Amino acid sequence: MVYKRFRFICVFRILILALSIVAFFLLLFKTELFAALFITGILIVFQIYSLIRYVEKTNRDLSRLFESIKYADFSQTFKDEKLGKSFTELRNTFEEVTDAFRKTRAEKEEHYRYLQTVVQHIGIGLIAFQPNGEVELINTAAKKLLNIPHLKNIQSLTSFNLQLVETLFKLKPREKALIKVEYNNELFHLALYATEFKLRGKDFTLVSIQNIHSEIEETEIMAWQKLIRVLTHEIMNSITPISSLASTINDLISESNLVIRQDNEENKETVEDIHSAINTIQKRSQGLMHFVDAYRNLTLIPKPNFQIFSVNDLLKRIGNLMKTNIKQKNIIFKTTTRPENLSLTADPELVEQVLINLTLNALQAVDGIEKPRIDLVAELDSQSRIIIQVKDNGVGIPEENREKIFIPFFSTKEGGSGIGLSLSRQIMRLHQGSIGLHSEPGEGTIFTLKF
Repeated sequence: MVYKRFRFICVFRILILALSIVAFFLLLFKTELFAALFITGILIVFQIYSLIRYVEKTNRDLSRLFESIKYADFSQTFKDEKLGKSFTELRNTFEEVTDAFRKTRAEKEEHYRYLQTVVQHIGIGLIAFQPNGEVELINTAAKKLLNIPHLKNIQSLTSFNLQLVETLFKLKPREKALIKVEYNNELFHLALYATEFKLRGKDFTLVSIQNIHSEIEETEIMAWQKLIRVLTHEIMNSITPISSLASTINDLISESNLVIRQDNEENKETVEDIHSAINTIQKRSQGLMHFVDAYRNLTLIPKPNFQIFSVNDLLKRIGNLMKTNIKQKNIIFKTTTRPENLSLTADPELVEQVLINLTLNALQAVDGIEKPRIDLVAELDSQSRIIIQVKDNGVGIPEENREKIFIPFFSTKEGGSGIGLSLSRQIMRLHQGSIGLHSEPGEGTIFTLKF
C-alpha cells in the first residue's frame, strides 16, 4: 500500500511538473507576462527539487532501515517531517519492522541468557574450544573441577595435567576417554565425552568433563564387600563342620586312649600322634574362623553418628594415644589446626579410628629414618572443604603399590592384614568424603582426608 501511494504521488508530481513546464513555455512564447513566467520557473525548479527530495528521502529511510537491521541497531527512528501521508505510512511500517526485529532480538537474548544460566549451573564441566585450542566457553563446573578462574586456551591446562591437554586435542566426535589425574595431592578420574559443532563458520569441539572418582570408589567398595560376604559365608560353611568334627574325633580318641593296653607302646604313640594332629586341625580351624570374622568387619561398619566436634581436640587425642610409641622412636610429632576453632560434623569415633590407622602406618614408615617426623594438619582447602592430612618423612610407597594399598587383603607390611586402609576408605565414603594419597619414595607420604 505504501509503495502504491508512493508511485501515485510520484506520477502526480511528474504530471504537475509537466503541466508547469507546458505553462512556462506558453507564457514564454505567447505572452509578455514576465512576472508570471518568473514565478512559473521558480515553481518548476521547486517541484524538481521537491520530487528529488521526496524520492531520496524514501531511499534514505530504506537505507537506514536495512543498516539498522544489519548492525542490529534498533534505536533508529523515522520522521516524516510533514512529507505527506504516504511517508507517515512508510514511517509506521518501518517502526513496525524495527519493533518486530527488536522483539526477536530480545527473545534471542533471553534465550541466550537462559542457556548460559543452564550451562553455568549444570554440575558437569563443559569446555568448547577451536582447533587451535582457543576457548569459546567454559562453565563454572569445569572451572571448579580444574581449579582455574578462567581459561583462554587449552594449552594453559598443561600445568594441571599434560595428558589431559593431549587427550582433549585428540578426542574425536562422539568419542569417550577416561584419564587419571593427580593434582594437589588429590586423585581425579576424569570421564571425557566430545562432540563437534559449527558457529559463525568456525569449527568447535565441545567436551564434557566429569570427575567419576567417587563413583569408581563406590563401585569398587561395593564389589569388594559383596566378594567378602560371599567368601566369608562359604569359608565359614566349610570350616565350621571341620572344626566340629575335629572336636568330636578328639573326644573319641581321648576316650579310646583309656582302653588301649598300657604295654602296647606302639599303639599308644599312634593314638597320641592322631590326637595331636586332630588338635592341630581344630586349633587351625578356629584360627581361620577368627580370621574370617575379622574380615567381616569390612562389611559391618556402623552408620556414622554425626556430631559437631573440635578438630583440634581430635588431633590432640591422637597424639596422646601415640605418645608412648613417639617417645620410644624419638619422633618429632606435631599437630596443627588452622583455624584453631575448626569444627567438623562427623562421627568422632569413626574418624578417630581412621586417623589411628594412618598414624600407625606413619609410625612404621619412619622406622629407621634419621630425624623421623609426623605431622597431623587440619585446615580448609581452596574450595572451603575441611581436610585432615597425615604427613610423614618415611620411605614412601612405591608407585606400583599406590593403587593397591586400598584393596582389601593387600598389605606391604609383614604380617599385615590389609584391612586398615580399606576400612578407612569405607568410613570416609560413609561421610560423603574421600581419602587421597601422595607419596614419593625416599621423601615421605601424605594421606589426605576430605570431608
